Amino acid sequence: MAVAVVGISMSGPLTALVAAPFLAIAFWRNAAGAAALLPVLLTRERGTLTGLRARQFSSSVVAGLFLAAHFSAWLPSLSMTTVAASTALVTTTPVWTALGARASGVRLPGAVWGGLVLAVVGAALIAGVDVTVSLKALAGDGLALLGAVCAGGYVLAGARARQRLATSAYAVVCYSTCALALAAAALVVRVPLVGFGARDWLLIAAITFCAQLLGHTLFNLVLSTVGPTVVGLAILLEVPGALVVALILLGQAPPLLAVPGMLAVVAGVALVIRGSRSADLPAEAVT
Repeated sequence: MAVAVVGISMSGPLTALVAAPFLAIAFWRNAAGAAALLPVLLTRERGTLTGLRARQFSSSVVAGLFLAAHFSAWLPSLSMTTVAASTALVTTTPVWTALGARASGVRLPGAVWGGLVLAVVGAALIAGVDVTVSLKALAGDGLALLGAVCAGGYVLAGARARQRLATSAYAVVCYSTCALALAAAALVVRVPLVGFGARDWLLIAAITFCAQLLGHTLFNLVLSTVGPTVVGLAILLEVPGALVVALILLGQAPPLLAVPGMLAVVAGVALVIRGSRSADLPAEAVT
C-alpha cells in the first residue's frame, strides 16, 4: 500500500507537467493499462472466463464510460487550480458513492452523514479561497468535483462488475472501454493522440506506470487482504502526497487559507469511508 500511495501521489503533478492534450494523456494511460493486464487475463486467470456471457461484462463497460468521464473532467482541472486543491476535491468520490447508494434506498449511518457535511464544508472553503484567486481556479474546482461524481459512478458500476469477474477481466474491459470512449471524444473535438515530443511520451509512460500500474493495480491486489476500508483510507494519503510532489516538481503550493478546507475534505471523506463499512458500501477513490 505504501508503494501504491506513492504511485497515485505522482499522478496529478506529473499530469500537470505534460504539454500533450488531456484526452491523449487519459487515452494512453488506460490503453497501456489494459494492454499490460491482458497477458495476465489470458494466462493466469484465463479459466475465470469460462461460462461467462457478453451481458455479464455490461457493468464493466458502464464503469469504463464513467471512468472516461472522470478523466475528461478531472485532468483539465489540474491546469486551472492547484494540484493540491484538485486532488483534495477529486478524492471526495466516496461521498458521491454514498449519496448514490442513498438514492437507491440504502440507509446511511450517522457517521457517514457527518462526514458528508464536513467534506462539503471543506469543499466550500477551497472554492471560497479560489474565488479570490480567479474564476479559472474556481472552474477548476468545479471540474475536479465533477470528476469525483463521475468516479462515484465508476466505483458503483465496478463493484457490481467484480461480483462476477476476476480483477484482470474487469480491468481489461473497463480500461479498454475507457480508452475507446476517450479516442472517440478526441476524434470529435479533433484532439491529436500522437505527434508529441519525447518528453511528453516519457511523462505519459511515467503516469501510466506510477498511477495506473503501481497505484491502482497494487490497491486492487491488496483489496481482498486488508479490506476496502483500509484501502480507501490509504488512498486519502494521496492528498498530502500530491501536495509534496507538486511542491518539489512544480514549485507549486496551495494558498495557505485553502489548507483548512483540504484537511476538512480529507477528514470528512475518512468518516464516510469508515461509516460506509457498516452500510456495506464500496468506498474507493479514483485518480
